[in-house]
Amino acid sequence: MGKIKGFMEVERETPRPRAVAVRIRDWRELYQEFPEDKLRDQASRCMDCGIPFCHNGCSLHNLIPSWNDWVYRGRWEEAVQTLHRTNNFPEFTGRVCPALCEAACVVGINRDPVTIREIERTVVEEGFARGLIQPLLPSERTGKRVAVIGSGPAGMAAAQQLTRAGHAVTLFEKNERAGGLLRFGIPDFKLEKEVIDRRLAQMEAEGLTIRTGVHVGVDYPVDALRADFEAILLTGGAEQPRDLPVPGRELTGVHFAMDYLTQQNRRVFGTPIPAEERIWAEGKRVVVIGGGDTGADCVGSAIRQGAVSVTQIELLPRPPKERAPETPWPMWPNVLRTSTSHLEGCERLWSILTRSFVGGPDGCVRGVHCVRLQWVEQEGGGRPTMREIAGSEFFLEAELVLLAMGFLHPVRKGLLEGLGVALDGRGNVSVNANFMTSQPGIFAAGDMATGQSLVLKAIDGGRRAAVAVDGWLRGGESVLARTTVGHP
Repeated sequence: MGKIKGFMEVERETPRPRAVAVRIRDWRELYQEFPEDKLRDQASRCMDCGIPFCHNGCSLHNLIPSWNDWVYRGRWEEAVQTLHRTNNFPEFTGRVCPALCEAACVVGINRDPVTIREIERTVVEEGFARGLIQPLLPSERTGKRVAVIGSGPAGMAAAQQLTRAGHAVTLFEKNERAGGLLRFGIPDFKLEKEVIDRRLAQMEAEGLTIRTGVHVGVDYPVDALRADFEAILLTGGAEQPRDLPVPGRELTGVHFAMDYLTQQNRRVFGTPIPAEERIWAEGKRVVVIGGGDTGADCVGSAIRQGAVSVTQIELLPRPPKERAPETPWPMWPNVLRTSTSHLEGCERLWSILTRSFVGGPDGCVRGVHCVRLQWVEQEGGGRPTMREIAGSEFFLEAELVLLAMGFLHPVRKGLLEGLGVALDGRGNVSVNANFMTSQPGIFAAGDMATGQSLVLKAIDGGRRAAVAVDGWLRGGESVLARTTVGHP
């Protein structure tokens, strides 16, 4: 702890986003540069708490007080190394993580918490700028061949760890570029794709083989996969979207959010979109159904495309502005969260049930028929129940409707059916404590095994699965479990 009273003397400050009128005209990242002296002041706010609850809030168990202290002292090399001990990709989590650590920060009990996420992002950026992040070559080559299928955060983390352990790892991606959800699901204004490419270049320099445009289980048979690799790790995510089967669902102009976001990301990096497949918001009234981060990403994207209006509706009630008694510190609080996309021009409605989509004679959507809800608390506790409010029906005009209601489970057709792995009660790939599926030598991690979750949890799952795969291949203890493999 570098500054004993830093948390008492310095107020929380974060980088300012570019002006709305400027940023909605491009797809670049939102925030302006943050001076180093200000960042070091923010790092000084990390107090010498007896138990750093931020560790508990972060699934990766990042050594937050340690690298905060290094940043305050200006010792960037130590900060970079400490950060990478637990997180392969702090440049991702430093941009898109909801900062569970900040919700658990001890300073946050009665003051604003430490700006942990921004410090994390800056540490890794300083690491690249100063040449402190270089390929880490394995000390040995085992000759063991490992297939990692799915190049999202879980797959990337596992592939990097297993490569550094000395195995011959091939990372498969069915799309034309690696990155999974990071590349195709998250807009550039939150995560520019050069950030992903920079890390992939490091991974290839370490010896990783990346094969894109290969849909394992479809154009690469499962039998060939089993023959070509000694171990297989499934990290394909939970890509089955939750649908909304109400009248009018078939109308043109009603799309899954991920189809919309994926297309826009492809457009940004120069992929031509056929006219008949084009999903475009310009000149249209847009309704986004679903109040989470994916819905907010749709809001920001539609505004940048030139939508006339954007309305986001959510089935659940509006969260409170302050931490509710049901989620006391250091729990993740149920509070109202407003993203930068919402501030760019969006109407938000809560406790709204979609009854139907209404179309015109041309088969295109013209609006959404909705009704307002009342949520009723149950005697003795339990989940509240919803009740339609009589006479509260209303109509939202819309020429584009985006369904952003989350995901159910992994896609089963093809790979999972071909491998014959067992599924759990929620339809995810069932694994044991060592990430092994019902098939020997086949492992699973990330959203494919847990269901839809956060990027940091996917990275953590990928890292822990890599330990299990390495130990299984060696027939004993994993080198990943007893060394500091994972430094930059």
